[in-house]
Amino acid sequence: MEKETKKVKKKSLAQETWHRLIKNKGAVIGMLFLLLLVAVALLSPYLFDYDTDVIGQNISERFMPPCKEHWFGTDEVGRDLFARVMWGARYSLAIGVGAVALGLLVGLITGSLAGFYGGIIDSLLMRAIDIFYSIPNIMTAVVIVSVLGTSTVNLIIALAFSCASSFGRIVRAQVMTIRDQEYVESSYAMGLPTWKIIIKHILPNCLSPIIVQVTLLIGSTIISASSLSFLGIGIPAPSPEWGALLSGGRAYIRSAGYLCVIPGLAVMLTVLALNLLGDGLRDALDPKLKK
Repeated sequence: MEKETKKVKKKSLAQETWHRLIKNKGAVIGMLFLLLLVAVALLSPYLFDYDTDVIGQNISERFMPPCKEHWFGTDEVGRDLFARVMWGARYSLAIGVGAVALGLLVGLITGSLAGFYGGIIDSLLMRAIDIFYSIPNIMTAVVIVSVLGTSTVNLIIALAFSCASSFGRIVRAQVMTIRDQEYVESSYAMGLPTWKIIIKHILPNCLSPIIVQVTLLIGSTIISASSLSFLGIGIPAPSPEWGALLSGGRAYIRSAGYLCVIPGLAVMLTVLALNLLGDGLRDALDPKLKK
């Protein structure tokens, strides 16, 4: 009976959070846009042929403005910009989610160890995190990509460093607050191993700020990835990553401004949707709003 009561209580809390979230119009708009973007990213391989529609050149149709045949126009070598922007969503989402997921894993481990044990372990780990946190993420990424080379995987690894430092600080603060609770001390007195106490009893109670930070960091990571591609050290050509599209179109900004405006709007709307969803989740998960 007690287990059933707990399940019902957890379900009701989740439903309560969901109801608060869908009441936030901005969060709903952001969520719908992101669902559409994910659908576009997943369906792009079935809608467009990569070799012909995305990177295939057609000089006879170069610099065509937006029209019925080419909704977003064509670039300097006749490639359809609509197909390239839609396909580019795959790269931006993969880099954003991949870097944040890797950073979250590292941040959970370092933050949990630092917050739970304290002492010299806390000092060493947090000083290392502070060093990475004090360096601009773009600068860190430039150094790592320069050493490892330009590829999607290397870009994810480079951007994960700044994510890990943010998550590490948040997790450490939450763990230090929760570790002195009675149920944690009881688990420790019962002889449960430390790793099980952290995973089963401490980390689940740290989820609220982590979830919000995930949505916000995905947006900032997409901007960083686009910035690196714009500088020429991100995704290698001819991959249609949004930052690379911006970089390629800047030379024609006066004669064919849509080559910069449309990829820029894609980045802006995606980050805006993530920020709206993050703000909505922060309000929905705020314990002060619970009745």
